[in-house]
Amino acid sequence: MVSALMFATITSLGLASATPTIDQLLSLKSVGRPRVSPDGKLVAYEVTETDWKENAYVTQLWMADVQTGRTFQLTRGKKSSDGAQWSPDGRWLAFTTEREGGAVAPLADKDGKKDEKKDAEKPAETKPTARQIWLISLLGGEAWLLTKHGAGIGTFRWSGDGKQIAFIATAPESKAAKARKEKYSDFEIFEEDYEQGQLWLVNVAAAEAGGLPVEANSIVSDPRINVSDFDWSPDGSQIAFSGTSDPMLAHGGSADVYLVDLAPGNAVTKVVGLDGPDSGPRFSPDGTQLVFGTSLAAPNYFYTNRHLAMVRVADVLKTPATKPADVIDLTAGFDEDASVVEWGAAGIYFRALQKTSSHLFCLEPMTKAVRRITSPDAFFMGELSLSRDFTTLAFTASDASHLGEIFVAPVPKTVGPLAAKKLTDLSAQLAPFTVGTVELVSWTSKDGAKIEGALHKPANYDAAKKYPLFVVIHGGPTGVSRPTLAPAQRYYPIEQFLAKGALVLEPNYRGSAGYGEKFRSLNVRNLGVGDMWDVMSGVDSLIAKGMVDETKLGSMGWSQGGYISAFLTTNTDRFKAISVGAGISDWSTYYVNTDITPFTRQYLHATPWEDPAIYATTSPITNIKNAKTPTLIQHGDRDKRVPPPNSFELYRGLKDVGVPTRLLLYAGFGHPITKPKSNRAVLQHNLDWFSHYIFGEPIPAGSPLNGSGAVP
Repeated sequence: MVSALMFATITSLGLASATPTIDQLLSLKSVGRPRVSPDGKLVAYEVTETDWKENAYVTQLWMADVQTGRTFQLTRGKKSSDGAQWSPDGRWLAFTTEREGGAVAPLADKDGKKDEKKDAEKPAETKPTARQIWLISLLGGEAWLLTKHGAGIGTFRWSGDGKQIAFIATAPESKAAKARKEKYSDFEIFEEDYEQGQLWLVNVAAAEAGGLPVEANSIVSDPRINVSDFDWSPDGSQIAFSGTSDPMLAHGGSADVYLVDLAPGNAVTKVVGLDGPDSGPRFSPDGTQLVFGTSLAAPNYFYTNRHLAMVRVADVLKTPATKPADVIDLTAGFDEDASVVEWGAAGIYFRALQKTSSHLFCLEPMTKAVRRITSPDAFFMGELSLSRDFTTLAFTASDASHLGEIFVAPVPKTVGPLAAKKLTDLSAQLAPFTVGTVELVSWTSKDGAKIEGALHKPANYDAAKKYPLFVVIHGGPTGVSRPTLAPAQRYYPIEQFLAKGALVLEPNYRGSAGYGEKFRSLNVRNLGVGDMWDVMSGVDSLIAKGMVDETKLGSMGWSQGGYISAFLTTNTDRFKAISVGAGISDWSTYYVNTDITPFTRQYLHATPWEDPAIYATTSPITNIKNAKTPTLIQHGDRDKRVPPPNSFELYRGLKDVGVPTRLLLYAGFGHPITKPKSNRAVLQHNLDWFSHYIFGEPIPAGSPLNGSGAVP
């Protein structure tokens, strides 16, 4: 078992007695994005905490010493500091933040020693205007500001020699844009007003020597290209990058791969231009080849496999790759999405899901042989990084009884369990509490498809009892629910449901990632219909085992999970209550409003004008007259992914047919709800709704469900 191999036992959990409150769950710290130092001796990582006063989740950088296990906090402040990257020599840690003030670059004389006279002359502080790159030394001292760019900085990477950093950012606001705003106030020409991501270079060596933030130079500013990801060549003479026609998600399929020559002139050449998205290029260690992710011109890239493909740089500089035959498909025999991590001497390291697990693999590009690095199968790995010599791996991982933690391990040369060392102990936060258990279950759907899901049980589960059942449905649809301990849900109060004496099932319905391309395609032109088969067959399998009181069923989900819950509202009366979070009610409404228009065309293989019948068959609103289940609807009022008209339509339909319903709009939010006080509201709304309709409790007078109108 993973826990036996990797996790220290929390003996105090046996003394726990209290159920954590919503606020306590939202206040749990979490860790992420471990970055191992080039020599493998240190691991920088992020810790996210809840700042209730500022109503924000704040992330700061921490450091762990691999040998001693000592950890310490590296950054502080009201603003998050994240995205850390080590300089190649390990002297500096670069990160991004919006903080104000702080030190400027330490000045040095020609011998590299501190010059006290020059240091006294430097400004006391600078005030960046947006998210910028900062540097901090592990030898001590304050972080100092590297960039002073007029727009927020996104992805950045060090050059191999550590003298430069390239980053993606838009250009600072132009005089023309400022003049238009001043004269006409704010307006937007839909799908025409946008800022392209450009590629910039900042000279770290000059900043370190000069003591001030230095101006960045734009090296890719083609108005036809929006830069989205990139990689330095080993010798620093070129940068390979992926770029789309514009930053709109609807046009993500236009991504191609380019090379920019950093000689004077910064000549840009498109080197891969297949139909569909080609992105994430990475150089081979000798700089002669590129690996990248691609759909290989598959028109329906939302649910088909993402392949890794390779080209020779010299060849594509002469003749760009514009059809699948021009590239070498490296993962034709690997049935899942593959995402490149790095290319080392042993091969191309990539990540991929395997059912509910996630793993690191190594691909030998000449033979196309794939070796899995991480083990065993029940390995729930999150983010990871490799040391410069690819001998040390840092990663996050969790299991059914432990929160996500930071680990470090030597990269094994043969298949076998990792000899992992745990560097954090976030799971100790749960010592005062009683929480439920979780396990992987499986069942057969109506059409014979094999479905898995995570089943949560109360801590005092009694096999002789029948329990109310809540179904919590993930989004995507290519998301995945795992049998891991994750009590800090920000939408659905799973632990509170368990404490009230219920079971919670999270089904990995057809279309979920991790089960191969064929499984991800089972909901094509079958949205809602096949999803309902999978959910209801899972419910019925638990009922057949004598575990569930079938008179007390509830369903809920966000995004695609909200859509499936809405479909259940209008197509079955077996549930006593349902909650629809940012869900689709009408695919035609969704198609003309969403910012990812191709999604609908790919899954339904038509526009509403070409095949209105398939849009009707798969839309919850079609059968609104059959709806009987009390339905709570939740939505961010600025959601572009699933725009609020979907919720307005469902709400009005339910009201018209006399079904108890409540529509809650969360002010200022898009698709996700990202602030703790609003997450508190979302959780409390759901807890009170289901407590009322499933457990028969009155909605409390102080509930946020109680507005100025009558309580349903």
